Amino acid sequence: MQIVITAVGPDNVRLVDPIIHYVTGEGANIGEVQMYDHDEEALFAMLLRIELPADRLTDVRTALREIGKIKNLAIRVWSPDERASRPRLAICTTYRQETPLALLRAIRDSQIKAEPSVMIGNRSACRGIAEQFDVPWHNIGDSQGRVNDDDLVSLLDRYEVDYVVLARYMRVLSAAACWKYAGGRIVNLHHGLLPSFPGIRPYHDAYANRMLTYGATCHFIVPELDAGNQIINQATFTVPPGESLDNIIRLGQADNEPRCLVEGVRRVVDREVQLHFHRVVARK
Repeated sequence: MQIVITAVGPDNVRLVDPIIHYVTGEGANIGEVQMYDHDEEALFAMLLRIELPADRLTDVRTALREIGKIKNLAIRVWSPDERASRPRLAICTTYRQETPLALLRAIRDSQIKAEPSVMIGNRSACRGIAEQFDVPWHNIGDSQGRVNDDDLVSLLDRYEVDYVVLARYMRVLSAAACWKYAGGRIVNLHHGLLPSFPGIRPYHDAYANRMLTYGATCHFIVPELDAGNQIINQATFTVPPGESLDNIIRLGQADNEPRCLVEGVRRVVDREVQLHFHRVVARK
């Protein structure tokens, strides 16, 4: 069984040793180790991907929970194998309704074999969609749409989420939140082609460059915004010369973006791809 361990907390000394010592003592095969030290935030984070027999998962969770208490670390132990046949999704939204609606329809029609466990918004625009599909809804944004990422992570833990889908969720996750659900668990839809058009206005940027082909990118999230090496799926559409920007955006939002995200999430849920050392690789 593949097990992903993340540890996040205040930076300090000798945080790695007890975790590594425990898993190697259990006979784990270590396939990936990453560590992160952000001086400005005094933040320590680590990701550890190991292989152990499935019957050891509960014991590993218990032991690492105790280590977390001693070292003041938030430690999460997750396995993509645990609910491989029907993983639990959190769908995060802001204003656009097309992408979450497409995801929920794909789940309903068994195109995506997953359970929509919760919808989370920093605005209430998509609440009706959640209610239509009988999915629990939480708005965690203040009057300006600002979010405390601790509230987001608390909900993800509460609903025992396997994968987080940012379906045009227009907030940048903090480094701490990214690391708490690291290891290919956060999937984002960017409404432009990466790496060429990052940022918040990719349609406008592509239009300013006189592009005739526009697109969307589904990628895994890592702490670096729209880093570009984590692409799961891309979908494009072509317009004739002289097409208006308004119509290009309409075509992208209504059809291309939902299509891109649905296929990207399907690939993740079906475990055709995984994130390994911040790069997407085909799962063997």
